[in-house]
Amino acid sequence: MKPSVVTIEPNGHFCSDCAVRDFAVCSSLDPAELREFEHLGRRVHFAASGTAFSEEDITTSFYNVLEGVMRLYKLLPDGRRQIVGFALPGDFLGMNVSGRHNFSADAIVAVTACQFAKAAFGRFIEARPHLLRRINELAIRELSHARDHMVLLGRRSADEKIAAFLLGWRERLFSLKGSSDTVPLPMSRQDIADYLGLTIETVSRTFTKLERRGVIEIIHGGISLLDPAQVEALAAA
Repeated sequence: MKPSVVTIEPNGHFCSDCAVRDFAVCSSLDPAELREFEHLGRRVHFAASGTAFSEEDITTSFYNVLEGVMRLYKLLPDGRRQIVGFALPGDFLGMNVSGRHNFSADAIVAVTACQFAKAAFGRFIEARPHLLRRINELAIRELSHARDHMVLLGRRSADEKIAAFLLGWRERLFSLKGSSDTVPLPMSRQDIADYLGLTIETVSRTFTKLERRGVIEIIHGGISLLDPAQVEALAAA
């Protein structure tokens, strides 16, 4: 599948004004390096459901998400989909060892990202060990998320999976939006099911059950945690 870019803006955006710079891959760069770095990338926009790259595509570009949310997934041999993560602003996508993408990345809502050509980005980081350290930090964070996901897919009940997902998603949103007991869910119930290894019916029933128990409230576009302590207890079970 070819990338479905809606629009491409020219090079030369001002990285110093970027809203996600403080927690993105470029946070380690000094002002002079930023001026050089901002000419390496171009800003690209993906409409909802647009594809940035597909599993097994040859890697030609890396992406730093600026706005929106992306689903990261693999297709199993029988056609089922396993979502392996969700990318938020500040996440850096596309780096791999094999030279081919090991998962697909689609936009859940409209996404804006900085796109960097693989070769040019590689040359830029060669003489900048501080940028390599930052990339390693992001890779370690991604590994930690992957391990948490493995635990989540293990022998846990649907209630426990949903609770852990809501708390984990709220924690990830904290750096972007601050603390809140309202948890926006831009992804669909099917996305959540494919992430947690559940059916969409189980996800919907579990949300309804937790709402009837007064633990959460289902609101437009998300969930409100009415009893965060009980959600935390479920997640820790």
